Amino acid sequence: MKKLMFAAAGGAFAGVVLTAQVGPLIAEQASRDSSVYEQLDLFGNIFERVRAQYVEPVDTTKLVEAAINGMLTSLDPHSSYLSAKDFEDMQVQTKGEFGGLGIEVTQEEGFVKVISPMDDTPADKAGIQAGDYITHVNGESILGLTLNQAVDLMRGPVGSEIIITVVRQGTDQPFDVSIIRDTIKLEAVKGRTVGKAVVLRITTFNDQTTTGVAEALKKGIEELGGIDKLQGVVIDLRNNPGGLLNEAISVSDAFLDSGEIVSTRGRSPQDGERHNATPGDLAQGKPVVVLINGGSASASEIVAGALQDHRRAVVVGTKSFGKGSVQSLIPLKGDGAMKLTTARYYTPSGRSIQALGISPDIVVQQPAKPNPATATPAEEPKSAVKPRTEADLRGAISNDSMTEDEKTLYLEEQAAAEESAKLRDEDYQLAYAVDILKGLTTFSPEAP
Repeated sequence: MKKLMFAAAGGAFAGVVLTAQVGPLIAEQASRDSSVYEQLDLFGNIFERVRAQYVEPVDTTKLVEAAINGMLTSLDPHSSYLSAKDFEDMQVQTKGEFGGLGIEVTQEEGFVKVISPMDDTPADKAGIQAGDYITHVNGESILGLTLNQAVDLMRGPVGSEIIITVVRQGTDQPFDVSIIRDTIKLEAVKGRTVGKAVVLRITTFNDQTTTGVAEALKKGIEELGGIDKLQGVVIDLRNNPGGLLNEAISVSDAFLDSGEIVSTRGRSPQDGERHNATPGDLAQGKPVVVLINGGSASASEIVAGALQDHRRAVVVGTKSFGKGSVQSLIPLKGDGAMKLTTARYYTPSGRSIQALGISPDIVVQQPAKPNPATATPAEEPKSAVKPRTEADLRGAISNDSMTEDEKTLYLEEQAAAEESAKLRDEDYQLAYAVDILKGLTTFSPEAP
């Protein structure tokens, strides 16, 4: 009987404590809910007053969309509301073809900041660079506009002209750039051979990227005469603004046999995910160099970070953009969508690169391109006559220290060196990356 009473007394005591703890929590939650309802009521009141009393009639749909977009853009630069048209445009872009200038942008301090121009697009050909700020479109200031509104100003019919005002670091005055709008056809991957290296230029991460990497690498290896002839692979991610997360994971996986590629962590512990590599390395262990710069963002940073942390690649160039957040695209009623930042991503070593970027293993600056507004024609070479050497002299005696095959090989190596020197003038960072591959191959214990 005493045990039952004790149990009952204990139960009563516990009930009192529970009531004492839960009571204030319920009151606090009720107060919080009441505050939310009051704020929503305030919003409804303002909405009705604007609709009824604003000096001109207003489009209620646009008013609601602006309110929603204002709420989302106040969170961070990457959260936003997409109207039905904007949502459709985004879906088209991930397929690889759309109309516009060919720049990936974000918003900073009220102005549009260029993350990167896309290869061979009107913006790229006009000399727009990563880090440029766009302050005016056709003479109209974009200060105070949302990112979507600013982007809408830059859209227009294919073939039409747009004049944007650019502020560039290192340039004293803003300058205007004229661009002719065009249909943007993104070729996600372009491959070529440079010497005995295969260069994979990845411009974006859309649903064609992983397939493009595999096909371009296979073609390059065949051109070189087989995997044994391959010195290594350069993955060029410069000015690649990112794209689809799953494509970044699969491209990383293509060069890793095992280990974590990236992890994402959301607000709740159960929202976290880890993505691991599967067996199979397309380059079969050959050296890899990854090229990055300030225009390499998001998915590009996932690839660079994964290969760097696993010591699978040497990262060369300049610090990347530093976008380490994940956006989820959530379809809404009315065929629109919400782009909401839902997680941060972390490289295999557990580092978040949000606002910090990927630091290259070897920092290599690219010589600055001339400002399109102030560029002057290049000087003509002083002489078009090729310098003469001993071999060019009439009656020069032959070299007796080499066989004909050795001479042929030597001349091929000379031609390759000259080609490399020419590449330095065209693209110094890429030439540096190719030289690193040569060094890694030459001094490798497995090198012949």
